[in-house]
Amino acid sequence: MTRGYVDAIADFIGPDVDIPAPDVYTNPMIMGWMVDQYSTIRRQFTPAVVTGKPVTMGGSLGRETATGMGAFFTIRTALAKFGKIPSETTVAVQGFGNAGSVVAELLFRAGYKLVAVSDSQGGIYAEQGLDIPSIKQYKDASRNLKAMYCKGTVCNIVDHTVITNEELLALDVDVLVPAALENQITETNADAIKAQFVFEVANGPITSGADAILDAKGIYVFPDILVNAGGVTVSYFEWVQNRNGLYWSLEEVNHRLEMNITEETEKIWTIAQDLTIPLRTAAYVHALNRLGEAIEAKGTRDYYVN
Repeated sequence: MTRGYVDAIADFIGPDVDIPAPDVYTNPMIMGWMVDQYSTIRRQFTPAVVTGKPVTMGGSLGRETATGMGAFFTIRTALAKFGKIPSETTVAVQGFGNAGSVVAELLFRAGYKLVAVSDSQGGIYAEQGLDIPSIKQYKDASRNLKAMYCKGTVCNIVDHTVITNEELLALDVDVLVPAALENQITETNADAIKAQFVFEVANGPITSGADAILDAKGIYVFPDILVNAGGVTVSYFEWVQNRNGLYWSLEEVNHRLEMNITEETEKIWTIAQDLTIPLRTAAYVHALNRLGEAIEAKGTRDYYVN
């Protein structure tokens, strides 16, 4: 199916045209199939046609963890502005997939108190905090989500409460991280949100109607266009490496990602404060300012004449 799809769109993608990247239910193997099929059609190896490939086919180190890591850099930068102490900051993460599990583990290792996580089957909650690396180890081995503490290969269940995804969203925590699918917070349940900060790691987890409700409640919503930009940023890094034929170390990839995400978080925060507007609106202002500057820089006569 993947190869047939590439056959159908081969004339519309390419290193200088449109570059597909991985998303839900795709992985490096599938992206590798796409590269191979496109290269077969073009009769030359063309790694820059897609991103998220296996490293052995020109993929970038750090691409698989990039979305979660970028989210972590945003959260860390934002919470520091409020003087939040990690050990005293409670966090709930909805979604324990590629992005959610990564950001949860990074926050845990940075000292934040992860009290709840969930997957498509439901969630777990422990007021005392969860040992995220142990939960991830157990889930990788069993595909089940349980509150565990693992030492080596031995894992023991610890006290926890089983909750639904809806209950997780309504927990009284400092930070809520929706990292599952779109439309999780709607006008129906927005009033139940108690978190002071919401970071959109998923694409579009908050509807526009819910967004207005959260803003009226004084909840800071950091938008997906910023929070989950780590994935597409490292996809760009991968494309650059493919075009140059020079590949970076994991340390360099993560360092460049941290610099980019931290800088953009600072800029969007400043715009929101200066204009007294929501962070989502500030992100759009930032983007439109850049577009306007680019149009002005190239000269506008031909643009308007044509």
